[in-house]
Amino acid sequence: MSINSEDQSCERIICTPSATAKRAFFYAIEFGNIHKEKSSAIHHHAADYWLFAAVVEGSGVLTYDEEEYSFNKGDCFFIDCRVAHSYTGNENNPVELMWIHFGGATTMQYYETFTEQSGCVFHPVSFEKVTSSMREIFRLNQEKGINAEAITSGLIVQLLTSALTSTGKAEMIDSALKKKLQAVNVYIEEKFTEDISLEKLSAEFYISKYYLSREYKKIYGKTIFQHIISCRINYGKHLLRFSDNSVEEIAHLCGFNDQSYFVRQFKKAENVTCFAYRRMWRE
Repeated sequence: MSINSEDQSCERIICTPSATAKRAFFYAIEFGNIHKEKSSAIHHHAADYWLFAAVVEGSGVLTYDEEEYSFNKGDCFFIDCRVAHSYTGNENNPVELMWIHFGGATTMQYYETFTEQSGCVFHPVSFEKVTSSMREIFRLNQEKGINAEAITSGLIVQLLTSALTSTGKAEMIDSALKKKLQAVNVYIEEKFTEDISLEKLSAEFYISKYYLSREYKKIYGKTIFQHIISCRINYGKHLLRFSDNSVEEIAHLCGFNDQSYFVRQFKKAENVTCFAYRRMWRE
């Protein structure tokens, strides 16, 4: 258990995921609803699972890793339950929560990506879609249908996607800056085979290279250099599949001056060599 309070009105379902679910899926451990809770609810830590909660009504404060985060109706929070955490509901605006404890092999990767761009409390683009997914998880696991675990996994992915695509920092970014960064992306995607540097982009778009680099990473979750390499690798994949050019020729056509560097970047991106990739699509 990780949500405790003697006087709270709480509905919950506890699950025991199968070995297959633990190995291959995102899986539910426990989920439920807290109705109009006024008192504090203390959460255990050192528990090896994750919490996703949606604030249906009310407001309060989440304390997580010794930091405080305010939340209101329509907000959600996504936290690692191994970290000490608790919440306090507003006495004058009682809290109603929908919540799910879950696990999954790649949850940490989702969480790290999420925390790079947001705090643990966020406001989803569509709160209704979040609560609909959570209600469907409740229903599936109450009925215990034959495909409940597989469908639950897909619904948890939807919840995690809502966290990664939430409004928040993106809403505060100046619209003129967003348009400029979109123009930078178009420029890169048209000229990725050429020599593109931060200095060149800075001069082309009249923006500090340091500011450009920081804000681009903030919005797109990757560096400009990573995007250039991605465009070049995608073009390299096309040429490996649909041309008879040598790997050396393809490297130069993609904008790499060094064939060995292209080969290393390709292997890093695709986990196969250029030759193996070509054989895979030719045989």
